[in-house]
Amino acid sequence: PSFGFLFDIDGVLVRGKTPIPAARTAFQKLVNSQGQFLVPVVFVTNAGNCLRQKKADQLSHLLGVPISQDQVMMSHSPLRMFKRYHEKCVLVSGQGPLLDIAQDLGFCQPITIETLREKHPLLDAVDHDRRPSVLVSVHFCFKALSVVLFGEPVRWETSLQLIIDVLLTSGYPGNPYHRENYPHIPVLACNMDLMWVAEAQSPRFGHGTFMVCLENIYKKITGKELKYEALMGKPSRVTYQYAEQLLRAQALHRPWHQPIHTLYAVGGSAALPQDDDMDPGWENQLAPAAAAHCRSVLVCTGVYNPHAEVPLETRDSLTEAVFHGHRDFRFDPGLVEPDHIVPDVDAAVDLVFQLENFAP
Repeated sequence: PSFGFLFDIDGVLVRGKTPIPAARTAFQKLVNSQGQFLVPVVFVTNAGNCLRQKKADQLSHLLGVPISQDQVMMSHSPLRMFKRYHEKCVLVSGQGPLLDIAQDLGFCQPITIETLREKHPLLDAVDHDRRPSVLVSVHFCFKALSVVLFGEPVRWETSLQLIIDVLLTSGYPGNPYHRENYPHIPVLACNMDLMWVAEAQSPRFGHGTFMVCLENIYKKITGKELKYEALMGKPSRVTYQYAEQLLRAQALHRPWHQPIHTLYAVGGSAALPQDDDMDPGWENQLAPAAAAHCRSVLVCTGVYNPHAEVPLETRDSLTEAVFHGHRDFRFDPGLVEPDHIVPDVDAAVDLVFQLENFAP
């Protein structure tokens, strides 16, 4: 094969924990009788609340085919390349086994929001029932040198408060705010999805919604923009380049000598251009992009609405014509417009096989 698949998961293969019926049918076409994939496949998810191996196990169970962790790309996977932050103390926000995830990515000194709250109980004051009844002085030597946002937390008010505390004290939460400390310590964020599709009839808040809250609180307090050192997850360029590297690594382990010319992103759009002040340090750790084309194949089982109009300007605010992407991505109607629209993932596989004249 001279092509590879990049499969989105939520709304394409599953809705919440329920597999979409067409998914199992599609994946029976992608493997041989021994369960080996006939073409390179990578699962690209904006989820960030578990390790790759757990997601691979979940997908294997749901789809009925063996999937390895090397075929799974979480929203936080590219953080492996940001080695300049690995030795530093980092505050991590999100859900799931955060310390395990951070250490698996290479971070040596991660600390969670919950640990920070335990050591500084006076900082979390929104929920009256969680305020400490007895004031105890706790000596806790801690200086966050960066903040990593893995995904949406459970208690938004606690995470928003403590992350703002860290940013406005240059890493010393509990100290008075110093608004002149700008730019603030580095912030790296994964998964910018404003909404995602689960079992409910309408989309649910995603990590992008949490980020909108954080950005606006920071600006309301300081009058300045919160800045990100890096944004990861679809539709960032680093995510697609990292996914392409995983596809090429698969091809090297199989007797496939044909170079990968075309990537088919099933359920995802092409990478949107980011603002120019992002940290470009990751690029020298990746081989240059080699695929000539990246085609988007949108399915109608997820958030995507084939009847929604595409806005001409980012500032348009008509119903279903609002740009839902992150503020640091420049809206390009040509990149959002899909190359192909199909009913479901099974139809997407059939279409790609037809376009590539590929007969398994």
